[in-house]
Amino acid sequence: MEREPILSVRDLDVKFNLRGRQLHAIRGVSLDLYKGESLAIVGESGSGKSVFVKTFMGLLDANGWVDNGQILYGGDDLVQYNTEKQWLKVRGRKIAMVLQDPMTSLNPLKTIGAQIMEAIELHQNMHGEQARQKMLSILTDVGISDPERRAKQYPHEFSGGMRQRVVIAIAVACNPEILICDEPTTALDVTIQAQILKLITDLKEKYQLTTVYITHDLGVVANVADRIAVMYAGDIVEIGMCEEVFYQPKHPYTWALLSSLPQMGVKGEPLYSIHGTPPNLFYEVKGDAFAPRNPKALKIDFEKRPPYFEVSPTHKARTWLLDPRAPKIDPPEAVLKLATEGVKGYD
Repeated sequence: MEREPILSVRDLDVKFNLRGRQLHAIRGVSLDLYKGESLAIVGESGSGKSVFVKTFMGLLDANGWVDNGQILYGGDDLVQYNTEKQWLKVRGRKIAMVLQDPMTSLNPLKTIGAQIMEAIELHQNMHGEQARQKMLSILTDVGISDPERRAKQYPHEFSGGMRQRVVIAIAVACNPEILICDEPTTALDVTIQAQILKLITDLKEKYQLTTVYITHDLGVVANVADRIAVMYAGDIVEIGMCEEVFYQPKHPYTWALLSSLPQMGVKGEPLYSIHGTPPNLFYEVKGDAFAPRNPKALKIDFEKRPPYFEVSPTHKARTWLLDPRAPKIDPPEAVLKLATEGVKGYD
């Protein structure tokens, strides 16, 4: 049975005006997001992950715009939305976002309970005692004990991990179909990270959400994502099921990201790091954007942008290495080791 896309992006181009110059932040990206799935979008800082998902909610900065393409959702093309009134039908109500820094998302002058109730009243058409009971129930769902007492407290009275739970509660209180989590665990320590990821997974099941994780760390999403899209220089260079991207990666950039996982380090040896810097998107990118940083790049990588090559019906990558005419180049040792042994804690 064909899975049903809940949101489809087609040939999306996003540009920004910066000091009189144009920056091409998203370069012709297409993606289907399927109902009920958990998709992780991974890549280094500046690869375009956050800009890409902000287009789903009309949250681009004032100097940015969608230059081309479609975002099809609920029978509409969101690219055609140009008023705040149109966006308010989608933002929060249908697509909600959890940001990486809870302190910038919460109002320091309002109690936790009041902020969650505001979302419930606005998006679920509940009021008074009904809204209050719903707020207490959501606080319990996100793992905050003694909700009656905690609801009367202010953000500064909560720890970082607890504040992140509150931000998630506000997003869930909007009753969305799609929940976008933008680096939701970056500022938290490892044990709290695991708790927050488990919480989002549990809420996904309970509220039947479709979830999108944005992260620079492949290791973080190994246990929570159904599919992984790898972004580089404003383009999705590889996408596949979680096991395919982890154990049969095909793009040299995915190889480099996997080799950078701390778990892949060898005791006494320096950790692997990707040499060089991403391309300057003020200029047109020629060929494969990763070629200048790829020690095994082919001549054609510098000349012509590769198309997608299908590895399986669910897995494709934009690399000339998959062309039947390309020489056979093996992945780095760390990636081969991952494919045969898995990684402790991530297999």
